[in-house]
Amino acid sequence: MPDVFDKEKRSWIMSRVTGKDTKPEMVVRRAVHGLGYRYRLHGKNLPGHPDLVLTRHKKIVFVHGCFWHGHEGCKRSKRPSSNTQFWNEKIDKTMRRDIKVEEELKALGWNVLVVWECETKNPEELMRKLERFLHGE
Repeated sequence: MPDVFDKEKRSWIMSRVTGKDTKPEMVVRRAVHGLGYRYRLHGKNLPGHPDLVLTRHKKIVFVHGCFWHGHEGCKRSKRPSSNTQFWNEKIDKTMRRDIKVEEELKALGWNVLVVWECETKNPEELMRKLERFLHGE
């Protein structure tokens, strides 16, 4: 399906996408806080600058956008049909970086959880996932 916007408009739209304080990230923050946990944001001293850092528990939570991080099998991760080489390289590079960062964090002794954007749409399942990760040692 062709893009409904021209190239310049699409470029402008994509340039406005932010990496911090996104709606899915805010949903996860509220959920973790509601479970009674306190955390730091965007750990600047850790590989990958994790979204939530629970230092006392040695746990880290990343909130990944399905499109940007290439969530396999998710309808939100469909790659664009125009400028395919650019998008394939960009998303593949992000996926490789995610794997590398997670390995580095695990080597440093951290437990890592990835919450996908699509998972934030189901609050009950999200809470179960967070509880299992945070309560399990």
